Amino acid sequence: MGTIKILIKKELSIHFNSWSIYIGYIVFFCICGFYTWFSGNNLFYIGQATMMPVFIIINWTQFFFIPALTMRAIAEEKRNGTIELMLTKPIKTSELLSGKFLSNLIITMIALLLTIPYYITISMLGVVDHGAVFLGYLGLICMNACYISIGIFSSALSRTAITAFFISFGIGLCFQLLFGMLSEQIGNGFMATFFSYLSMEEHFDTLSRGIFDSRDMIYFCSISAIFLTLAKFFICKSRF
Repeated sequence: MGTIKILIKKELSIHFNSWSIYIGYIVFFCICGFYTWFSGNNLFYIGQATMMPVFIIINWTQFFFIPALTMRAIAEEKRNGTIELMLTKPIKTSELLSGKFLSNLIITMIALLLTIPYYITISMLGVVDHGAVFLGYLGLICMNACYISIGIFSSALSRTAITAFFISFGIGLCFQLLFGMLSEQIGNGFMATFFSYLSMEEHFDTLSRGIFDSRDMIYFCSISAIFLTLAKFFICKSRF
């Protein structure tokens, strides 16, 4: 556990010593604020004190930002030759991946904290379902964990950060959009149920409506575990 903490501190120091992370936070905050208060589907147009418009734009904004955040996670280490150096030290591959995963998750959770003022303002304007808000944020954290694990897997699979970005974006697009569209097109039957279950939006919608289902949590944990395991496999394969 001590090794993972050191790796997390190292990753966070690298990110927060760069201006790019602060620019990313500012852009994220501004996009969410514009969509919430000034877009055609803003809260005043809806006429209801709800966090759903905020959750929707957070979901899509982080969907685009996370591949950019994680694309250098392993690919950059490979390009610089530092991953071989790190793995010659008493660091397990699982510890390396845990450090990368948790540090990126912390960065995305800080981004979510920036949207708390929107929640406070909306709660002052009307009656808000606080339970649904809590579960909505929980769903966003779970989705971020899944996309981070996909991004780390893509980075472990790639030799360059740009390649990792496009692989991560493509896989994420399947979970974010394609599986849901396939489920609607098929309509009924086993395949429709199967693609509906794979759709990340379906599980997030359940939580954002204030419904806690253990099957959703199992889904998010499973997706994260599968892609981190695949990332470990490809790192170990290239190592040996």
